[in-house]
Amino acid sequence: MHFATLGMFIIDEFSILDENGNHTTRTLAPQIGGGGTYASIGARVWLPPSQVGMIIDKGSDFPSSMESRLAEFGDEMWVYRNQPVGTTRAINTYRGDSRSFDYITPRIRITPKDLEGTRLEKPTTLHFICSPSRASAIMSEVQEIPAWNPTVIYEPIPDRCVPDELDPLVKVLPQVHILSPNAEEALGLLSLPLPPSRDLIEEAARKFLGLGVGVEGKGCVIIRSGSMGACVAKRDEAPRWIPAFWTSKDADRIVDVTGAGNSFLGGLAAGLLLENGDVYQATFYASVAASFIIEQAGLPIVAVTDGSTRWNGDNPERRLNELRTRQAESNESQD
Repeated sequence: MHFATLGMFIIDEFSILDENGNHTTRTLAPQIGGGGTYASIGARVWLPPSQVGMIIDKGSDFPSSMESRLAEFGDEMWVYRNQPVGTTRAINTYRGDSRSFDYITPRIRITPKDLEGTRLEKPTTLHFICSPSRASAIMSEVQEIPAWNPTVIYEPIPDRCVPDELDPLVKVLPQVHILSPNAEEALGLLSLPLPPSRDLIEEAARKFLGLGVGVEGKGCVIIRSGSMGACVAKRDEAPRWIPAFWTSKDADRIVDVTGAGNSFLGGLAAGLLLENGDVYQATFYASVAASFIIEQAGLPIVAVTDGSTRWNGDNPERRLNELRTRQAESNESQD
């Protein structure tokens, strides 16, 4: 078992307001959501469902249509736990160009020990999305489980990427193999100015390395930077940029970026397996995984055609080769 996430499954509901805060006639049906769900799908782009998974807390209100939709990616990916309190739900409120997110039911958090006794027990890679203080609690629990030393991918939760959280973050960084905030989150934690630029993002990556990312000093920082790509930084090496598959030139292909960062990290985990731990090469897999998520609202379409698995009608390997070629040509033009 390669990849498991402690991220939650969430049923997303929507409220669409005008600039004055009044409800509009536009409506959106509830959708499958949750950072764990998107991270799992990102890994599934590259790996069979037997190598990917997450726990889903399923209440009596869990729509059968959603369960059927999830089954399209592989039944064995999902470990369902029945919950009398109902499925976790959140409201996404859109007001003009702004968006807010609030839970409308109690959150049921997943811990490393919840994986024990399931097929997800002791995965080789563990992903989680949370505050720095909770990350410390998670890592303490990981260390209590015998004979388990997973590669740890930590994604800070957006609303805790503020300067006050830097000290708790520093405490957990030595236990994290890969730290991956997005650009705004990275700059927010470090009190660096917005908007993000390549220079500022590289500065942030170096600062996080200096603060102690990495087990035995071998950590990596990957700052996800939207259409600019991803900045990958390792200690004693210059930061390297891996391009996004869809860029600002492809606005017509970018429909909804919800879940893109989560799926990026699931794709990264898969790439680490397929590229024998090479984080630079793994980041190409991450970028391709995210590319399928942003092409529509909600989850992509997966189908097996002529013996190969296609996502939104395209082959992930084809995109991977295209992205690598694009990067090689860019490197040649800079020489």
